[in-house]
Amino acid sequence: MTFPVRIGVQIQPQHATYPAIRDAARRVEDLGVDVLFNWDHFFPLTGDPDGLHFECWTMLAAWAEQTERVQLGALVSCNSYRNPELLADMARTIDHISARDGGPGRLVLGIGAGWFERDYTEYGYQFGTAGSRITDLAQALPRIRSRWAALNPAPTRDIPILIGGSGPRRTLRLVAEHADVWHSFGDASSLRERSVTLAGHAADVGRPAEQIERSIDVRRRPSEVGKELLDAGATLFTIESSGPDYDLDLAAEWVAWRDAVNRG
Repeated sequence: MTFPVRIGVQIQPQHATYPAIRDAARRVEDLGVDVLFNWDHFFPLTGDPDGLHFECWTMLAAWAEQTERVQLGALVSCNSYRNPELLADMARTIDHISARDGGPGRLVLGIGAGWFERDYTEYGYQFGTAGSRITDLAQALPRIRSRWAALNPAPTRDIPILIGGSGPRRTLRLVAEHADVWHSFGDASSLRERSVTLAGHAADVGRPAEQIERSIDVRRRPSEVGKELLDAGATLFTIESSGPDYDLDLAAEWVAWRDAVNRG
């Protein structure tokens, strides 16, 4: 399967008022970005740890109503924070909110095992261990799909699942079993190495690894890293932008590069 090059922007919901976040979401869509992400945390991850911050899923619902074209999702939602059946219902609802003129919804369910201990301790979740959180994620993913099948109305389409993480033994196994998109960090060499591991897991579960889109975080210009990441298999490239200003200059460069690559 051949995927077109796509560009994502993660609007990090920190250090900004909500009007500034709303404006950033509008500018992202106007720019022609393919996927608009936020993140699923309760406190800033950079800068003032007690700075301005807003919640993920209520924001996604607002974005679903505000926008018309761009896909939406969390990069990534923490599996620990919500019952899997509830998360499935939330995702299905936003899928419907985001649909336009009888077309399909636009939600991507980005999900991961969780890692930010402050979120857990201040909101009363059991932090556990990295292993226990991966086990919980493995148990949640089939429950999410089962709930989608039981809901009335059903989702507008098969909601894509994006799994974030690169743990070679367990996380990449879950990617092979459940993900439409795999999101990772690092350089082209790391992506190639992890893709080999992913291909092994995919073979074990009887699934072509080529069915899984590779997504990667980018912080440099496309003229510097675009070709090598593309050659390594990435097709979804995501730029981070934090408040209060939400600079999209780098994202604009990646959108122009996407257009040139997709034109051939």
